[in-house]
Amino acid sequence: MEGEAPGGQAGTSSRIENYLGFPSGLSGGDLARRAVAQAQKFGVEILTPRVVTGLRVEGQYRVLSIDGEPDVAAHTVVLSTGVSWQKLPARDAERFSGKGVYYGAARSEAVSCAGEVVYIVGAGNSAGQAALYFAQYARHVVMLVRGASLEAKMSQYLVDQIRREDHVEVLLRHEVMACRGEDRLDEIVLKDCATGEESVHEAHFLFSFIGAAPRTDWLGGVVARDARGFVKVGDQLGPDDLRGWPLERAPYPLETNVPGVFAVGDVRSTSVKRVASAVGEGSVTVSFVHQHLAGL
Repeated sequence: MEGEAPGGQAGTSSRIENYLGFPSGLSGGDLARRAVAQAQKFGVEILTPRVVTGLRVEGQYRVLSIDGEPDVAAHTVVLSTGVSWQKLPARDAERFSGKGVYYGAARSEAVSCAGEVVYIVGAGNSAGQAALYFAQYARHVVMLVRGASLEAKMSQYLVDQIRREDHVEVLLRHEVMACRGEDRLDEIVLKDCATGEESVHEAHFLFSFIGAAPRTDWLGGVVARDARGFVKVGDQLGPDDLRGWPLERAPYPLETNVPGVFAVGDVRSTSVKRVASAVGEGSVTVSFVHQHLAGL
């Protein structure tokens, strides 16, 4: 069950170059389509869009509440809900959402950026991939990085590619303070964090990749989460989390405090936020699911 489209945040990535088996890289959309086709080949039923709003335990069953539809009961549930981009904290940024301010790199926007200056906010791999992708269309791409270096959060292969790309400029220790315009974004106010000086720049396209947060409020009171809302599993679970644990065995490495409910990928606490890692965790969890079902 997927709330928007299969592939999640990875599905919106403009370029994935470090996934096994694709030496030339591929877009997140292409990878998601291949994944869907492969899952359907094995008989997986994909329900989308379906928004899950709650989880409760009824004996051996884990019951999911679906927005506007009947509940779904299952013996096991795998949470792979990922994360969503945090909103840009600049003044009036929300007013221009979808009108010049965008979250994630929408491939459909690239052609519209031809001949424009595109601003990318962020310093992670997603931001770097987006900068290189938009450099193929835009006149100039400016990366706004609040930290002192790209290497702190970005893979070295992306750092090297960005430094070789003439159309990409990196401004370290800079952040967006405000967005301005009438019906669409026309200007942004930048702050040099090193000097405190602010400057105004014409801008019609601003893409934000400033971090992500899990949307796990619907699990509150049932599944244990850390202070940031990420789901705790395995040895991350403390005595308080396991106070109601009903089984003699300990939780499996990717199992939550609710037997039969597992968490994989970016939604899991302390995950490394990489596509290959999420896929690997999903694969490993299949074994734990079988072990749990065998014990029912």
